[in-house]
Amino acid sequence: MATPVGITLLGCGIVGSGVIRILNEQRELLQRRTGLVFEVRHVVVRDLEKHKAQSSILPFTTDVDAALNDPRVTMVVELIGGVEDANTHVEKALRIGTPVVTANKSLLASRGPELFALARANDTCIAFEASCGGGIPIINALSHGLIANRIDALVGIVNGTCNVILTRMTKNGWSYEQALAEAQKAGFAEADPTLDISGRDAAQKLALLASLAFNVRITERDIHVEGIESIQPQDIAFARDLGYVIKLLVIAQRGDLGSDAGSDRISLRVHPTLVHQSDVLADVSGSFNAISVYGNALGHTSFYGRGAGQMPTASAVVSDMIGVALGTTPLAFEQLKIYPDTTPIADVLPFEQLETRYYLRLSARDVPGVLAEVAEALGRNGISLSAVLQRESDEGQHVPVVITTHKAREGSMRAALHAIDRLMTVEPPTVCLRILDQPKEFVG
Repeated sequence: MATPVGITLLGCGIVGSGVIRILNEQRELLQRRTGLVFEVRHVVVRDLEKHKAQSSILPFTTDVDAALNDPRVTMVVELIGGVEDANTHVEKALRIGTPVVTANKSLLASRGPELFALARANDTCIAFEASCGGGIPIINALSHGLIANRIDALVGIVNGTCNVILTRMTKNGWSYEQALAEAQKAGFAEADPTLDISGRDAAQKLALLASLAFNVRITERDIHVEGIESIQPQDIAFARDLGYVIKLLVIAQRGDLGSDAGSDRISLRVHPTLVHQSDVLADVSGSFNAISVYGNALGHTSFYGRGAGQMPTASAVVSDMIGVALGTTPLAFEQLKIYPDTTPIADVLPFEQLETRYYLRLSARDVPGVLAEVAEALGRNGISLSAVLQRESDEGQHVPVVITTHKAREGSMRAALHAIDRLMTVEPPTVCLRILDQPKEFVG
């Protein structure tokens, strides 16, 4: 006999509608596979009038307290988004011991430690697979499948909006502004895309993923963040000539890779990055996401799939609902410390101490000695050149010069850029992007 599971659904937007669709269309399949029957007892919305057409088939309400305190409800699914209202409702559910499933990365990134501590204090749990990577089961992988590994690095593409924009710039030769406008028209970018294009959405996801990967407490404030707003078509073209593509990456990396006795300082960053064409991340196009994880036992493994959208995200939400109802999620939550609200604060490597390779594009007058001046500015800061690329031009005119470097410290590079932009032969500002190390350097 099937076990009924009473649900209060907070929010019925795109993802909430997808959850209801799965529960309705896959009802018999879910019952056969799990022995569960999900019964939606309440659907909490802000405006009943907007949902009038469905009011005869779904139990819409604006009474949050009644929906949370109904004794028939054994699980709350929070899909309203944002922070303040969501936090209030989730806290109420947890205080009465009701488990919560959420896809709200913003909530967890800002209030996660407090909410997870509250859940444990009331002998319940929070499940949040859908908060990162849409339909990619990366949370489950980090908390279950890779638990035997010491994670050395996590590198990925976790924002579909930015990846759509950069993909169209790369494949179509479009400007950033044109690619953004087309992404908005196609529904891949919000009317106000700031959260996505600034890199903040990716940083919120990285805070969650890195906390799980390294079993330390990490917040968005620990992460160096740069967006894609300044990426130019010529940088994408130059990157291609050098054998790279430009992607917005999240990178979390131990300071001493592959050594159990090494430093546990963690580098945390989100920024546009040159990725070698041989890297699996280089082929991730459009709204797809991918996350590469490097462990000391497994080595390199990748997770790939649709990182957003109604049904992929709804699929992850329903998976969490099943885990909570069957008892596997509460067990993992308590035993594996699924979110480190009780673990140490991360020892974060200051961004100025980051060591990586760099791509520079400067606008220089085509006159004798200019490259020597630039090389001298780099050399004074301990930075050596790896390659130089220059187009032909009329003598005396400004011409783009592209330089790649060997590994150097971020602080040293900033000092060198300051010196370069003060040269009479260079028109500032010089473009500076970071280059991802080859994957073999990450493997423990």
